[in-house]
Amino acid sequence: MSMSIGNDGESEDEVNSTINTTPLVDIMLVLLIIFLVTSPAVLDSVKVKLPSETNKIYVTKPENITLTISKDGDMFWNGGRKPLAGTDELFERMKKVAVQIPQPEIHVRGDQNTRYEFVGKTILTVQRAGIAKVGFVIEPPPKN
Repeated sequence: MSMSIGNDGESEDEVNSTINTTPLVDIMLVLLIIFLVTSPAVLDSVKVKLPSETNKIYVTKPENITLTISKDGDMFWNGGRKPLAGTDELFERMKKVAVQIPQPEIHVRGDQNTRYEFVGKTILTVQRAGIAKVGFVIEPPPKN
């Protein structure tokens, strides 16, 4: 690095064409310190085995029950056309189903635009009735 002090026989109108790298070095040192401080936190995290996503073919068993929830919050039992009166009717039906051996699985099909409130109330009602297995039916992403 060189710096021009005084005239040394040069005129003041001359352009200094050297690049000042001091800010670049400062930024690189700050980034290096940040990476040195944060890397132990990332490397020493708790080791857990994360679930892997698999696409299973949807096979409907005759004993399984499908609950369809429309975007307006209407619940339909096993693809029926007539909506349930509410969570009270769902609870009564689920109490009858919960005592069956083996207990059927409940598959919830919710419209993409359904508010979470409707889905939450449905799942809570199913759990209150004593159903152990509740799953969601989703559409797989399109293959490109």
